[in-house]
Amino acid sequence: MKQYVVDEIRPGDFNVLKSYLDEYYGPARLNGIYRIPLDPALYSDCQKAHTDCAPFYFALELKSDALCCEFLVRADNRIHCDCIANASPDQRNWLIEMVDSIFERLSIAA
Repeated sequence: MKQYVVDEIRPGDFNVLKSYLDEYYGPARLNGIYRIPLDPALYSDCQKAHTDCAPFYFALELKSDALCCEFLVRADNRIHCDCIANASPDQRNWLIEMVDSIFERLSIAA
């Protein structure tokens, strides 16, 4: 699976990042997994048509020394569907820019 990974996160930065993700995206689901909702303006035509599957999101895994972001757009209530797909270039760029802006906002060097 394709991912965007920010590694070598320092222990103090991990705590700051975890607090931020907990506050803005709710507590992690399983073992540091966060759901980051995709901006609906970036939904593909298939995703727009699949209103029963929405909202769509990216999964981010916060580890003690890394943040791993999958480039797979997932559906909120389905495991298998045509609308679940690898991120388009626009979706991928949105995720990278969003993660980078979080690190910048929190003054975390990466």
